[in-house]
Amino acid sequence: MKKYLPIILVLSIIKLLIQWFGNRNYGFHRDELLHLSVSEHFDWGFMEFPPFIALLGKLSYWFFDYSLLGVRFFPTLAGIGILILCCLIAKELGGKSKAILLSGICILAFLPFYRNHTLFQPVAFDQLFWTLGFYFIIKFINSQNKKFLILLGITLGLGLMNKYTILIWAFGLFIGLFFYEKGTIYKNKWLYISASISLIIFLPNIIWQTQNDFPLLKHLQALNENQLNDTNPMDFGIEQLNFPFTLIVSIFGLISLLVWGKLKKYRVIGIATIIIFSTMWLLNSKAYYVFAIYPVLFASGSVVLESLLKKKPILIYVVATIVLIPSIYFIPELTPILPIEKYVEYADLKQENGRIELTGDYADMFGWEEQVKLVDSVYKTLTPKEKENCVLWAENYGEAGALKILGKKYNLPNPISRHGSFWQWGFDNKEATVWISLGNEKPSVEYVFENIELVKVITHKYAIGEENGIPLYICRNPKVDIEKWWKDYEEHIFD
Repeated sequence: MKKYLPIILVLSIIKLLIQWFGNRNYGFHRDELLHLSVSEHFDWGFMEFPPFIALLGKLSYWFFDYSLLGVRFFPTLAGIGILILCCLIAKELGGKSKAILLSGICILAFLPFYRNHTLFQPVAFDQLFWTLGFYFIIKFINSQNKKFLILLGITLGLGLMNKYTILIWAFGLFIGLFFYEKGTIYKNKWLYISASISLIIFLPNIIWQTQNDFPLLKHLQALNENQLNDTNPMDFGIEQLNFPFTLIVSIFGLISLLVWGKLKKYRVIGIATIIIFSTMWLLNSKAYYVFAIYPVLFASGSVVLESLLKKKPILIYVVATIVLIPSIYFIPELTPILPIEKYVEYADLKQENGRIELTGDYADMFGWEEQVKLVDSVYKTLTPKEKENCVLWAENYGEAGALKILGKKYNLPNPISRHGSFWQWGFDNKEATVWISLGNEKPSVEYVFENIELVKVITHKYAIGEENGIPLYICRNPKVDIEKWWKDYEEHIFD
């Protein structure tokens, strides 16, 4: 193994440097602000996801005080871990130096990973747990050592505490194991001990879901109605074709796992990936949910290509170059390594009506700081007594997350919002006499308050359309029962 370490180390450093330059630019994404906000209300679960991301958010606060670079260091570490695991899987499958090199190159060339390993979201860690799980089952197949089944169980348990989609991974592996030695593994008591460990780790979240009327189901229903319902099933398959060179390597990998004699004992992995992919597609999932199967396929594809080209090993370097070079130009679209002015020039974006339309992710990184500064300027105009009885009411979790996380340096009070997990944390002070409303439209504030005063309509050159033209109001004298008004909104918290 030592002779392969320089290859893995160099590839990991390249990955780290690219992500590092991207991690420091622009600002927090709205989802990142939510994930950091939940760490301020640590629990065994949240309305949108399990608690693992909140634990990491708490660590980021302790170590880095919510600095952009520090927070994003966590998904970057997950990305580097995936690259290392991909190389190790290639070795476990019988690959030598060239297979290890090509498998790592595939990770560097797979463009979606740059986005996934920049943003502080559960996705990067989901991909890490899937890849780690595949690694442990391959290690078990090679060694028959029960400790790898135990490690598999721990991985699944932690994965469930990060993102529920790993259940589909577990389902795929469950089916695939029937094709390993005719399913005799299901007579192995250590497999059931492993499953029990997973359940024990996941149990606190199950209890939390039960105590809170299973918000997971409500969230899935809202996702289906608002996002997935209009998704064209063909888009799921077409999205995989956007990355043709890495796709070719993964197809080699899948076929080799299914039919190549040297890898036939790992057929469980090939079957599992087919089941996972098919299940995701049938469930009308988002295309990126399935990207976590690719590292193990990159590894197996690299091993078979190394074997096929062993008489002309120089061709492996040609393949690696062909896989990597076309991706380099597009990296700035996935992680913000370019300053915004340079990116606008790179992407050839034009200004219209004072705005520049960025891609969704990048547009969601702008405007938050300006919103918080404006709220702070209004808050400072209040009398000391008004400040004691003031509520900051944000329309969505992005605005609320900005006030909560970025507002720390201004010593702003904690915000409230009726959106997602923020609704669960309540309305703070129902006796408050002054409310500063951010993003809520005029009919909403007029319904609640006797007196409203428009302070400003907020615009931003780069911010997403949803955060442009949003109003900031000072509101006084509530005319509804705040507690009832809050409770009545429960059915709409995911709108």
